[in-house]
Amino acid sequence: MTRRVRVLLVDDQTLVRQGIRSLLEIADDIEVVGEADDGMAALAATREHTPDVVLLDLRMPRHDGLWTLRALREAGIEIPVLVLTTFDDDELVLQALRAGARGYLLKDVTLERLTGAVRTLAGGGTLVQPSVTDRLLRAIRSGAAALPDSEDVVVQELTERELEVLRLVAEGCTNREIAEALYLAEGTVKNHVSTVLLKLGARDRTKAVLRALHQGVLG
Repeated sequence: MTRRVRVLLVDDQTLVRQGIRSLLEIADDIEVVGEADDGMAALAATREHTPDVVLLDLRMPRHDGLWTLRALREAGIEIPVLVLTTFDDDELVLQALRAGARGYLLKDVTLERLTGAVRTLAGGGTLVQPSVTDRLLRAIRSGAAALPDSEDVVVQELTERELEVLRLVAEGCTNREIAEALYLAEGTVKNHVSTVLLKLGARDRTKAVLRALHQGVLG
């Protein structure tokens, strides 16, 4: 039997947590192992349950989502965090991604999209909702949002194939989905992604997309 993805829910609203739990547990391969109502409780619950993915709201009283992301990073906890929120401010998205979030979705997503994102992060991937990526691109172009230190990175030119791969990464596709879309072997896609990260000077897929947006590579 395939091991189920263990998820920790962090949201200050009990009804919201119960609703998300009920939805996630429809999937046979996902298990909610704990809940927390603020960042301090989330930090303790993460240490207790060691989940595969933390599903995190940003707007919470006392210790909010950004505090939680920074606290996890400072504690050396590298469990991937998927931000799920109704708050879609461009600068807040950037702050969450800078603080270590591996994914960002708005709460209006479908169940299929949510469970897919949980699986993607559990598998080592990253994901930012396409509508969020589009708005970030507009905000970066208008100067309303910016990535720090991006100007100091020398971005190497990408090949046409690497650009195709990067565009699909920006849409939140997994390596397998990219392979199917471009008729490539999954191993070949993995190599292309690694090259894209290297050329963009990014440590992960999310930062690669943000840097590409900032530099106009996806323009």
